Amino acid sequence: MDRLVYVAMSGAKETMRAQAANNHNLANASTVGFRADLSAFQTQAVQGAGLATRVYATDHSVGWNASSGELQQTGRDLDVAINGQGWIAVQGRDGREAYTRAGDLRVDVNGQLVNGAGLAVLGDGGPLAVPPHSSISVARDGSVAIVPLGQAANTVATIGRIKLVNPPPETIDRGADGLFRLRNGTDAPADAGMQLTSGALESSNVNVAEAMTQMIELARQFDLQVKAMRTAEEDAASSARLLQAG
Repeated sequence: MDRLVYVAMSGAKETMRAQAANNHNLANASTVGFRADLSAFQTQAVQGAGLATRVYATDHSVGWNASSGELQQTGRDLDVAINGQGWIAVQGRDGREAYTRAGDLRVDVNGQLVNGAGLAVLGDGGPLAVPPHSSISVARDGSVAIVPLGQAANTVATIGRIKLVNPPPETIDRGADGLFRLRNGTDAPADAGMQLTSGALESSNVNVAEAMTQMIELARQFDLQVKAMRTAEEDAASSARLLQAG
């Protein structure tokens, strides 16, 4: 009975882990530029004496969904979305270069270009500083231009270019902070061929209907594992009663 309990218990535990990953995706269904986590169950043989007749399931992360979300038009000058694959370079909380698809940009009180999470957007020479201005725009190639404060509308100055990178998806990993970095710890080179769409944001690529269906399926699997543990307990109690009667 101990093996039955072990198999059922491990299955329930791994189902809870899969449910947590699925719930994380659902919670970020409206997060700009979010990439859904992918997980999958794998079977492992139960080690020990006896016949190799039992296996238990383990849940493992198998990466993230690299497909693009839908573009949502906002009309806001500093909202940008990447056309196709690629990333916007930002400075993480740890000071290292990191990558995101979230293009909800703004200028903070210190005159620095940041995204919606408050992370500094990087240019070719580091974080982009924005002088006082009356208007600001982002070109398709990532160039940031302003009309300096007090100048005529036709006086346009380019202050820098957002660093856009496009490393192969298999070379980057998502960190605990939700940002992506190169697996080897280096910084990706800028890709001059990438283009942005201004006045738009990329939505999360989470399929809400699929995630809801997965949540129901995982809940049923968990119930099945709990029932198996109860059955093992009842069988053990019945065996104990038989031994006592004998």
